Amino acid sequence: MTTTTTPPPPQNAPGATSWRGVASEDQDELSEKVSVLLRARSRRLLGNLLRPYRKKIALLIAIIVVSNAAGLSIPFLVSVGIDSGIPPLRQGSGPAVLLTVVGVILAAAVTQAITRQAFLRLSGRIGQGVLLELRRRVFDHFQRLSLSFHEQYTSGRVISRLTSDIEAIAELLQSGFDALVKAVLTMAGTAVLLLVLDVHLGLVALVPLPFLLLFTKWFRRQSAIVYRRTRETVALVIVHFVESMTGIRAVQAFRREPRNQEIFEQLNDDFRGANARSMQLGATFMTGIKLIGNLTIGGVLLYGGWLALHGDVKVGVLAAFLLYLRQFYEPMQEVSQFYNTLQSAGAALEKLSGVLEEEPSVPEPREPAALPPGGARGKVHFEAVRFAYVEEMPILPRLDLTIPAGQSVALVGATGAGKTTLAKLISRFYDPTEGRVLLDGVDLRTLDEPTLRQAVVMVTQENFLFSGTVADNIRFGSPDATDRQVREAAKAIGAHEFIASLPDGYDTEVGKRGGRMSAGQRQLVAFARAFLADPAVLILDEATSSLDVPSERLVQRALRTILSDRTALIIAHRLSTVEIADRVLVMERGEVVEDGSPARLIAASGRYAGLHQAWLDSLS
Repeated sequence: MTTTTTPPPPQNAPGATSWRGVASEDQDELSEKVSVLLRARSRRLLGNLLRPYRKKIALLIAIIVVSNAAGLSIPFLVSVGIDSGIPPLRQGSGPAVLLTVVGVILAAAVTQAITRQAFLRLSGRIGQGVLLELRRRVFDHFQRLSLSFHEQYTSGRVISRLTSDIEAIAELLQSGFDALVKAVLTMAGTAVLLLVLDVHLGLVALVPLPFLLLFTKWFRRQSAIVYRRTRETVALVIVHFVESMTGIRAVQAFRREPRNQEIFEQLNDDFRGANARSMQLGATFMTGIKLIGNLTIGGVLLYGGWLALHGDVKVGVLAAFLLYLRQFYEPMQEVSQFYNTLQSAGAALEKLSGVLEEEPSVPEPREPAALPPGGARGKVHFEAVRFAYVEEMPILPRLDLTIPAGQSVALVGATGAGKTTLAKLISRFYDPTEGRVLLDGVDLRTLDEPTLRQAVVMVTQENFLFSGTVADNIRFGSPDATDRQVREAAKAIGAHEFIASLPDGYDTEVGKRGGRMSAGQRQLVAFARAFLADPAVLILDEATSSLDVPSERLVQRALRTILSDRTALIIAHRLSTVEIADRVLVMERGEVVEDGSPARLIAASGRYAGLHQAWLDSLS
């Protein structure tokens, strides 16, 4: 499996809609523009994260400057010790100068050690603070993004953003920043000191610098490609792994393991290849830098030795030059590892900044409206509503519908008729393409999230149970509910008996996704959760399809209690559930083709009557 190294433009990037069909000769220019936009977006995110730490970063820079100054002073002090501390011994002046220089060297070494420790501790605190905020933002933003985003964005990619991408940035903050600052200050300081010690010898030492810069520029360009490819391949590995494990039942049921393993082997091999390429590139750069460094040291030793023999340079200066050159090239060898970290973090930052700048397709209103006094009553009105997941294929061509407060309405019809879409619009998981959906006369788009979610609750066929106890999952609908209220909710929908029979009753751990409970039991817990939430509008989307006959009978009795005095929208193929509704809407291609009470529609011998008769025949 391969992926292109030319990224498509982000949704909010200019020209995003014109990417397809671009002539091949223009794609490089467009790709470069997109890369500039991505880098700018990443810098904005990083700058925003670092802004609260500006004073600490200034202190950090001061500490590292002092630390590097202390380290850079040592070769210079060695030259002073050799040239000024040793020759006077022949003149009988004693070792005072040499001892003084050694003392200063020890002081510089202690200063460097103390400032180094202070740098590591402070940079560690800043880095962890940035990562804490970044993880918080990503998690919060993923939760606030609309359902349409999550239906397109796989769970593996979500996990990759919060794990491997965050880890790449963590590595940069923990070690990469240190390597960068140390390399820049050491190289700049060393270059200046070489020229100060001896201009001619300094110029000779800096002759390889242009070649070094060109080599570094080549490495930077190559590493940008290689490390972005590494991030892409590791993301694909994570996505495939998560999806395979999430759908393990289907995988095993359809003997998909060999094919999944084949795909994983290919993705894993791509990841190995990308990592191997990055290691080869790093090895080439490190060995190249070491070769240039050793050749430079050899050249300086040869030329400096010749000058020393003729008395044009002091021995101490030559020794300092050799020590400085060692310091000059050592951080350059670390730059390859730094670029590895930098490029990985850069690619990760691009992806995270893209997610964080993703706007919800169902945005929060800037000035939320209020429901009528007394809270939501439950009247729902569709006003000239048109909706399409894909513009060319409208699910609801035009719908005008009013559901009075307190009325139970059953939606029936073939798959794809628009029943679930109707429920998603009332829940405001999506907004209409045209028209309005009103709750008690208020456009849903003007209600803030807490108000809407308190007024409208949806129970689906595959209700999700979170890790924790049964009581925790029922209380999910009302976090402040007491244990007594939880038990009363369970009793109201007929779940108390089976919960009480569990090993720890309401304190029984449900396991991953409620795996320790049957499908019917999970659904009953979901009903209790909805009952406890006490919404004005309750939507049941195939909510009884997982129940066996005894459980369904329990729920049928409980539903009459749950649906009392509230608006209900019931989507069901089991017409036993439909029979408790006040009104039935038969939908076909996004339109209501029959509307009336169950008894009246049966008597009318229309579409619903046919469905009802087919259901009765299936029971015999």
